[in-house]
Amino acid sequence: MADPIRSVHSDAAPAAIGPYSQAIVHAGLVYCSGQIPLDPATGALVGGDIDAQADRVLRNLTAVLRAAGSDLSRVLRTTIFLADMADFAAVNQVYARHFGDHRPARATVAVRELPKSARVEIDCIAVAPA
Repeated sequence: MADPIRSVHSDAAPAAIGPYSQAIVHAGLVYCSGQIPLDPATGALVGGDIDAQADRVLRNLTAVLRAAGSDLSRVLRTTIFLADMADFAAVNQVYARHFGDHRPARATVAVRELPKSARVEIDCIAVAPA
């Protein structure tokens, strides 16, 4: 029998703004959709500087991982999408605070634009619970 595919939802993270799941669990992995800095309570984009936006993104990602039974310490790979590479160093600082000593593989990509005019989006792949 093939491993079932399970969709993940957390009310502690923003609802999907399109036809996709917050995350999918399959074959021992959690595939998290990209998170942008939306407040899960209001659905509004978090204002403020890039630090505030990156922090909200990582808190949203953490909530989705928890709903899947995982956490940041089990992340294998992330992709960071930045609307402005000038934000790279600031996002790195926020990212390091959230991940601590854990250093997953990562790519950072400059993009022309992100949904809702966000400045940062992060997705990830993590190990799912056994």
